[in-house]
Amino acid sequence: MPKPVRDAWFAAGVFAAVAVVVGLVDPTRPGRFPRCPFRALTGLDCPGCGSLRALHQLVHGNVPAAADYNLLLVVLLPCAVVVWLRVVTGRTSRRVLPPWWPRVVLVVVVLWTVVRNLPVFGGVLGA
Repeated sequence: MPKPVRDAWFAAGVFAAVAVVVGLVDPTRPGRFPRCPFRALTGLDCPGCGSLRALHQLVHGNVPAAADYNLLLVVLLPCAVVVWLRVVTGRTSRRVLPPWWPRVVLVVVVLWTVVRNLPVFGGVLGA
């Protein structure tokens, strides 16, 4: 088995294990998981804030609630599945993603962080 395929299966296994744990242990109950260090320091939501709660909702089939916790996770998971499928099925050239994808992801993450903290979208600045 080629290394990229082996790595893709390993990543899927790790994700599945995390999904099982988060599905069984409700992250909305205090003390179950550590707090976000970025939020503790700044009072703002980081790009990943709400991801555990969103994953918990996705495991239980509640997509609207998951999107409410972290829309970016809900949008990016299907994209990750498509890339994973391309790697596992061998329907890819040497590069799975174009060379510019890290810059696009960085811009999306920065924009997401700014937008989710705006008062218009219910960010903590408006609270």
